[in-house]
Amino acid sequence: MDLQEYLAEADSVEREGTSALAAAANADALEAARIAVLGDRHGRVKALQEALKAISKTDKPAAGKRFNEVRTKLEALHTERKATLDRSRNESRPDDLTLPARRQWRGAKHPVTLVVEEIESIFRELCFTVATGPEAETEWYNFGALNFPANHPALDAHDTLYLEGGGLLRTHTSPVQIRTLQSYPPPIRVLIPGTVYRRDFFDASHAPAFPQIEGLCVDEGISFVDLKSTLNRFAERFFGASRTRFRPSYFPFTEQSA
Repeated sequence: MDLQEYLAEADSVEREGTSALAAAANADALEAARIAVLGDRHGRVKALQEALKAISKTDKPAAGKRFNEVRTKLEALHTERKATLDRSRNESRPDDLTLPARRQWRGAKHPVTLVVEEIESIFRELCFTVATGPEAETEWYNFGALNFPANHPALDAHDTLYLEGGGLLRTHTSPVQIRTLQSYPPPIRVLIPGTVYRRDFFDASHAPAFPQIEGLCVDEGISFVDLKSTLNRFAERFFGASRTRFRPSYFPFTEQSA
């Protein structure tokens, strides 16, 4: 087949294919026309593509350009015709007004999330910034930087969830204190909420994952009086308490403790 014969055949495929696709009155007729014109096995466009093999090397660029034009036009026409038929079918379908309306599902925040957000808002009023950090931590951030002794029971695999390849799931939010101190110079006033993980079984007072909130304040002139007044203010706002009582309590990592 020479170039002129090929171009004449391409014109014929384009003309007849356009007519067949445009004449399809429904989805079934359009699918039949698509198979006849654009089908991968016996379609007219497929046969035109196979005929390219018989074109000489010098004429093949012109023949290939014409083939691409025909294929692109027919594919676009098929897409347009399909959209038109789908739109007409949807518009002609009557709505069944007897059907009950679908209920709209609405999500809600978990009660714990609401409590955490309320606590954050109270401390924001006291000029605290909310700080967060990764839940998968290194042993140094979780224990070493907080002066945990090497023989502390929390470092044992029976108490802490260690990760394969190193690292662990943080047992408290205190590593964020270290990261904050490394990143910002004092004065610092941050509230640190987050989920922590411990190797505990569920009972009335234990869970393997639970939320924790702590605060850190570093500045000149800060004393236990500031801690007490801050917690008093929180108790008044959160619990509605009119009176609070502080009792000494030994905690090996922070002194004074109450």
